[in-house]
This record gives sequence, C-alpha cells and structure tokens, in this order.
Amino acid sequence: MDEATAKQRMAELQQQLERYNEEYYVQDAPSVTDYEYDMLLRELETLEQQYPQFAAADSPTKHVGGAASRTFEKVPHTVQMMSLQDVFSYEEMNAFVQKCQEELENPEFSVEPKIDGLSVSLEYTNGVFTRGSTRGDGFVGEDVTANLMTIANIPKKLEHAPAFLEVRGEVYMPRKSFAALVEQQELNGETPAKNPRNAAAGSLRQKNAVVTAQRSLDIWIFNIQQIDGEILSEHIESLEYLRKLGFPTVIPHSKPLRTAEEIRAEIAAIGEAKLHYAYDTDGVVVKVNSFAQREEMGATSKVPKWAAAFKFPPEEKETTLREIQLSVGRTGVITPVAIFDPVQLAGTEVARATLHNQDFITERDIRLGDTIVVRKAGEIIPEVLRVKCHAEGALPYQLPNACPVCHTQAVRDPEEAAIRCPNPDCPAQLMKRMIHFVSKDAMNIDGLGPQNLAALQENGLVHSVADLYSLKKK
Repeated sequence: MDEATAKQRMAELQQQLERYNEEYYVQDAPSVTDYEYDMLLRELETLEQQYPQFAAADSPTKHVGGAASRTFEKVPHTVQMMSLQDVFSYEEMNAFVQKCQEELENPEFSVEPKIDGLSVSLEYTNGVFTRGSTRGDGFVGEDVTANLMTIANIPKKLEHAPAFLEVRGEVYMPRKSFAALVEQQELNGETPAKNPRNAAAGSLRQKNAVVTAQRSLDIWIFNIQQIDGEILSEHIESLEYLRKLGFPTVIPHSKPLRTAEEIRAEIAAIGEAKLHYAYDTDGVVVKVNSFAQREEMGATSKVPKWAAAFKFPPEEKETTLREIQLSVGRTGVITPVAIFDPVQLAGTEVARATLHNQDFITERDIRLGDTIVVRKAGEIIPEVLRVKCHAEGALPYQLPNACPVCHTQAVRDPEEAAIRCPNPDCPAQLMKRMIHFVSKDAMNIDGLGPQNLAALQENGLVHSVADLYSLKKK
C-alpha cells in the first residue's frame, strides 16, 4: 500500500469508527457487530503504526468511544475510566504476558470474565450511595443516580465503610430479562433490542427511572477507583474487601496466575462455562494483580498497559433459508420471520429468526434459498447477520401488500419501517392483544395461556378482550 492510499484509508476508517462509536455508545443502536468494529479498529491501529505521520491526534485508537449526552447532567471523573486493549488470539495474549514479565519482577495475574454491559461509577460518602455516573468518554460521564437506585443489587448503604469510596462496575441485563424484553417488544410491534448490552445501556439511560426499574438490570463491581482510609495492595484482595462490604463482585475463577499457559487454560475454562452464566460475556480480562506493579507499567491515553481483554470469536453458523413466514402483532405490525435449516448455536438448536421489516431484508438482500450466516445475540436471540451467497435464480424478497391472516390491504407506517394491518378486528391482532392482556405484566390471569386463548377464539367464544369477562364456566 502506497502512502496516498494509506492516508485515504486511514481517513475513511477514522470516519467510519467515529460513526460506529456514536451509534454504540450514545444511541445504543449499533449497525455493525462488535467483531466487525474490532477488526476495523485493529486495521486502523496497524496502519497508524506503519504510517505514524498520518495518525490523527483525535484518532479512535487514542480515546474511549463514548460521550456524555445532553439528556443528563455531566459528571467529571476524578479518576479516568479507561478502556482495555483487546487481543484476539492466544499468541497476542502470550505477547501481553511476556511484556509484563519483562517489565515487572515475577508478576501475578488475575483472570475474570468480561461482562458485556455499560460501565458505571458508584460513589459512597460515609457509606451512603450518593452518586452514580456512566463512563462517557472516560473523563466526563452522565449522572444516572436515580436510575441506578432502581437496581436492587447496588447497595444503598454500606456498613463499616470508608469515608469516601468510588467503585467501578458493569451494569448488565440478565439473559432471562433480555429474552422477556424482546418477547414483549415483538408483541408490541416494536423493534426488538439487538443484544443485552444495548438493552442495558438503553434502559439505564431512560429519562424515567420507572422504566429502568421495569427492566430488571443487575451489576457486577470489578474495581476500586478511589478510597479514603483503607490501604489495599492487590486487585484480588480489593475484590474480597468489596464483597465483604456488600457489593456483588466479579471474583476471579482461580488464585493469581503466573504463566501464559495457566492463563490460557483459565481463558478456555471460562469459554466453556460462559454458556451457563446468567449474563452475557464477550471475553476474559487479564490484569496484573499488584497495584504497585500497575503503577510501574503505567498507561496510554486510552488503556492501561497492565491489562488486556481476550475477545472470544463470534459463534456464527451458515445455513439455508427455506421460508419467510409472516407474523401479525397486537398493534398490527407484520413481521417477517426466517425459517432455515436447523443449526446448533450456544448449546441449542435454532431454526428461525426475525427479519424485522422490509428495510432489514432489502439492506441485506435476503432471498429465499440463500445461504445465510446466523448467530445468537446475547447467546439467546437468533439473528440473521448477512447473506453468504444467493441461491441460483433467487429473486429479491418483497413483503406482500395484504395481511396474511385477514387479507386486509396493509399500510406502511410513515414514521417507521414497519407495515401494518389496519383492521382492528384481525384475528391475529386479537390473539396477540389477549395474550398481552392476560400476561404477568398486565392482568396476570392464571391458566389462560396462548393455547387456551386459541381454543376460545377458534370456537367463536371470544371476539374481543371484553368477551373474556362474559365467559360461562361450562
């Protein structure tokens, strides 16, 4: 690659990555996968090493991707909330360990799961939780204290606490909560959250804390940012101290490790165990355990030199798209669903995934018979990532112009990508409305699940939600 080409490519990558940072950290609506982003960032890092004369001072490789929004008050971070350097192979992890061993005397390492959520700071004065904020750009975050107060696992008062304590943690949405949220969003005809991380971030940054409380968020604490009146010398020691204070902490799976071989074995063990976690994890964090040795190694403007995040490769499978079924939600939204040859993903068999709307299908040029690439978002929700190749003679797919159930002419929502059945008496809409009405989030009627509701509807006993209250015992 000549210098002119390299300069142009670096400018393109910087513009792309800043746009993706905005989507991911500010809008909570990424348009590319984490892996695709990581590969673009790695490409830019490599080019900047080869052509340092073209590296921009504000390059995405030199700063954290987030920013404080205007929705919440800004909070300056006394201690910078840094990012982590990512590695994508055992060879790269070995190089990180070797570098630490060259610069430090007999370093020990902690190894812990990397929770895929939203990083926050919690501040306690005389044991009382006084303020919580997001990471933002690492220097300035957003005050989300009211929303953090709704998370049950965050202690609001600490016993035997120091005069001042600031801890860092990761707010996440448990997989069960994510699955329930997506189910509810699909029932409401809303665009479902893409993954637990974005669902957690969007939930924590709600203007109304009541909405946050309904999302069943949780937290793991993994670091002390500041502390008055207590001297701690090691990371694992500090986690144990936090646990005794009442925090839910990320506890490393083993005692401190010394060799690259031991670390590799621990990463593999976490990789095997992660399917059984209640939360989503996208990798493993390896850190120098001694605080004094961390000071010795120092940091760049963006990442500490004493820590690295091993990123698990995404589990993706190829399969063949056999059919696109149409589902009608309770608000009339017609949602296309991909039916494909079953594949094993994250420990279960998967054979269907939502295609959301016509725009989604058109952007990916999805056609019947295509070889498609699928994965599970958050190890739970199946999704179609892209088309590997078209089937011979396959034509672009277009959603029909009529409701597949009542055959009423469908209409395009002017403010969304969705098309809707406008018939309020559509049997499919009635069924979804009844399912929602009797659910735990609404009237919570026991014994009236989808199967019984379908039987009542098929036998002409209910034509509206109100009919449920006129049913006779027989």
